Amino acid sequence: MPTPALHSLHIHPVKALRAQTLPTAVVEPWGLAGDRRWAVTDGTGKVLTQREEPRLATAAAEALPGGGVLLSAPGLEPLAVAVPEPGVTTTARIFGTKVELVPADAGADDWLSTHLGYAVHLVHLDDPAVRRPIDDPPYTSPGEMVGLADRYPLLLTTLASLDSLNSLIAQGDHAVEGPLPMDRFRPSVVVAGTEPWAEDDWTELAIGEVVLRAAKMSGRCVVTTTDQTTGARGKEPLRTLGRHRRFAGRLIFGQNLVPLTTGTIRVGDPVEVLD
Repeated sequence: MPTPALHSLHIHPVKALRAQTLPTAVVEPWGLAGDRRWAVTDGTGKVLTQREEPRLATAAAEALPGGGVLLSAPGLEPLAVAVPEPGVTTTARIFGTKVELVPADAGADDWLSTHLGYAVHLVHLDDPAVRRPIDDPPYTSPGEMVGLADRYPLLLTTLASLDSLNSLIAQGDHAVEGPLPMDRFRPSVVVAGTEPWAEDDWTELAIGEVVLRAAKMSGRCVVTTTDQTTGARGKEPLRTLGRHRRFAGRLIFGQNLVPLTTGTIRVGDPVEVLD
């Protein structure tokens, strides 16, 4: 078995839009730099995800220097959006929790509304150090913060576990849907060189110079059934996870991580399980 190593790094500059793959990233206390600092809200202030709007997968966002984003989607001219000036915030709701976010320029609202066909808004998380504590007792500690990710700062998956899952899908009723790519799971970090499902038992690890706590195995939802290019949905992997990876009522794939230290990580960095 080779030494575990960081295989790939991914950020999602706008929550629920397609991922951006990077060779290197800075780990901040609330996640990878540039990850999920923007989100799309509906007319009620609810943060939209692919759960209710799978067409978000058909748009992409690229992180720009200074914190802005470049939006792109089929049939639309790309749009560069700058970080909004500090000022009045708007109250958004993410999984029932209120968070204060800063509205983007109206041009970004128009662009996204045209793409989806109804009125939506682009909002920015200006200060992740104060805006959103992680709220998932007993798996968190006071002072731990998160950006606009679902619950935790980073999500780790492994190539070996995906290979194992795809083997199980190939044996099932919906084998035609496999093999699935890793982007279905929207990870932050992907690790190579492990045994399948080894990450289930990790509690602390180091990626290069950065130490992270494995807080909670990741329960998966309908987003994993969504093609990250077309937005089309199928039955997998939830059907197979339900048969083979159901723990305490949750369908498990991956580990949620909380940084214990900060620093830069790079593709190829060694991954050491500390506990």
